[in-house]
Amino acid sequence: MIRLHHCPQARSFRTLWLMHEMGLDFETRRYSFFDKSLRQPDYLALSPAGRVPALEIDGRVLFESGAITEYLVETRPDCGLGRFPGDAERADWLEWLHFAETMGQHIAILTQQHIVLREDWMKSPTVMRLEAKRLEKVLEVVDRVVERRDWLLPSGFSAVDTNIGYGVMIARRFVPAALLPAVDAYYGRLADRPAFRKAVEEDGPAEIYGRDFYEAPNE
Repeated sequence: MIRLHHCPQARSFRTLWLMHEMGLDFETRRYSFFDKSLRQPDYLALSPAGRVPALEIDGRVLFESGAITEYLVETRPDCGLGRFPGDAERADWLEWLHFAETMGQHIAILTQQHIVLREDWMKSPTVMRLEAKRLEKVLEVVDRVVERRDWLLPSGFSAVDTNIGYGVMIARRFVPAALLPAVDAYYGRLADRPAFRKAVEEDGPAEIYGRDFYEAPNE
């Protein structure tokens, strides 16, 4: 039995999407990002930081999405979505896997500033603008690669496209898609994948990101 603990639009979407790409059988337990369900003792026993994803698999629990990605492709290599020691693309695969966390840090700060901090006096337009520009610079790294090829690795689609792809999907809420046409086209290719569409359908109604775009207010 594989069970994914998931919040709509959260980083657990990476795992949801990847498992559909892999064709795995699993069940999904949904939580709200905004209530206290992730702080309940039963959930903290699965994910000590009170975040998603948590994945019950092979008799244990994993709670870091990058580690989950690596574990899934290494324990189920027939999926063809990993790149293993000795593979010429191994170093690039690992680089992109961890670069997704760099992207995720900027998205997390922007999400906090625009959405999680409810009162205007708590928010900083300066931080919003600074982090949006930093996120844009991170996306430029992706843009330079996907303007030359369809996917992040020369050999084709892999699990790192799900991790980076989730970041690209959410980054569109903070950085205008028109600024980076190659990334925009890359997102279009990702969105056309049947596993992506299935994950979006299962993800359900938007909960975290209620707007198409979040613009920093003027000082």
